[in-house]
Amino acid sequence: MASPFIWLQHALPHHAVSRLAGRFASSETPWLKDRLIRRFVKAYDVDMDEAARGIAEYRSFNDFFTRELKPGARPLADAATHVLSPADGAVSQVGTVTEGRIFQAKGRHFTARQLLGDDAEAARRFEGGAFATIYLSPRDYHRVHMPASGTLAATTYVPGDLFSVNTVTAENVDGLFARNERLACRFTGDIGEFASVMVGAMIVAGIETVWSGAQPTHSPVVERRDYAPGAHRLDAGAEMGRFILGSTVVLLFEPGRVTWRDDLTPGTAVRMGEALGRRA
Repeated sequence: MASPFIWLQHALPHHAVSRLAGRFASSETPWLKDRLIRRFVKAYDVDMDEAARGIAEYRSFNDFFTRELKPGARPLADAATHVLSPADGAVSQVGTVTEGRIFQAKGRHFTARQLLGDDAEAARRFEGGAFATIYLSPRDYHRVHMPASGTLAATTYVPGDLFSVNTVTAENVDGLFARNERLACRFTGDIGEFASVMVGAMIVAGIETVWSGAQPTHSPVVERRDYAPGAHRLDAGAEMGRFILGSTVVLLFEPGRVTWRDDLTPGTAVRMGEALGRRA
């Protein structure tokens, strides 16, 4: 039987709750934003020693949540031989895309085609390839970086729900990561084609990218956009986007390109820039 936490998520108006949270999080009223930030830092034990700015220097809670780090806080592994973690967080799952399906948790799966916005052609490229799902907890650094060097080929914004993406929800909600609102970004590089999918969650007030800024969210319409070859090239480890409040990144690679580390299991903590696996 599903827990009250899961039933409550089904009952709540996801987008209305997220919009309301977004209004508070974007407030630049000094007493409100400082109080929100201080309480959040204490509640989630956020390491402010690595943040580039102090609490009073942030314009809003959102500005704090997407905080940059001090130079050198996230050294990069050798990107010539390894795929890098795109974010701080914990491994939800890693594995192989099999018969189009990506393992979620406890017998639950979703398909690459669903994840990519019903793009069958793109999904076929990743059949038999490697996937990794990284969960960003509230305390984590929330900028998303490139796992490998690549040129942006296309993006697909997919409307959807905004369930929480923690372990409990992943174990109890079918097709969670292909059900929530998300932005699928596909790149081409010397590692082949790969995708970095930024999945929204409860109270996520927005998704931003370095090439187009804020992605309009809470929309009912799928939005596909192709980019001219070479228009946006990003090096491994470069910032590609950020979450305005929490979420998850799902990586997809073509078959034969990546071998994940043997010690990557559900719950393994990772930091942006560390090696997740070896390139073929």
